[in-house]
Amino acid sequence: MTVFGNCRDRFERAETYCRRLGTAFLAAGGIALAVLLGVTVAEVFRRYAMNDSLLWIEDISTMSLTVVVAAAIAYGGGAGSHVSVNLIARFLGRPVTRITDAVARLLGVGVTAVAAYALFAHGSCGLPCGAVTGSVSIPHRPFYYALGASLATYGLLLATQLLLGLAAWHTEDPNEPAE
Repeated sequence: MTVFGNCRDRFERAETYCRRLGTAFLAAGGIALAVLLGVTVAEVFRRYAMNDSLLWIEDISTMSLTVVVAAAIAYGGGAGSHVSVNLIARFLGRPVTRITDAVARLLGVGVTAVAAYALFAHGSCGLPCGAVTGSVSIPHRPFYYALGASLATYGLLLATQLLLGLAAWHTEDPNEPAE
C-alpha cells in the first residue's frame, strides 16, 4: 500500500467537504439568477410600457452574471459538469490515465491557484484602481473576491481529487469519468 493509500479515507472526507463548499456557491448563484430575472423583467416592462430604460440595468446584470459564473465554477467542478474527453482511457487504458489524470489535476490546481491569487490581488485594489461599474459605481471588489473564492474552492477540490487518485493508484479512481 502506498503512502497515499494509507490516508485514502481522509482524502475521501476532504473531497466530500470540498464538494459541499462548492454547493454553498449554488445558493448564491441561484439568488443571482433570480436577481437577473427580476432585473430583466423590470427592464423589459420599463422599456416597452413606459418607453424609458433603466440606467443601472447593465451594471446589475453584469455583476449578477459574475456571481452566476462563480457559482458555476465552484459547483460545476464538484458535480462533474465540466467538459471532458476520455480518449486516452479508451485507447491506452488505466495505466496511462493514472499518470495523465495526476498531471492534469496538478496543472489544474496550479492554474486555479494563480487565477485565484490574481483575482484577490487585483480585487483588493478597489476604488483607487477605478474598479467600479460605469453608471451607478458598484465596486468590483466583492465580485473579484467571489470569483477568486470559487476558483480556490475548485482548486481545493482538484487537490483532493489528485490525492485521492494517488491513494487509488492500484485500484479504480473514484473520480474517473465513466465510459
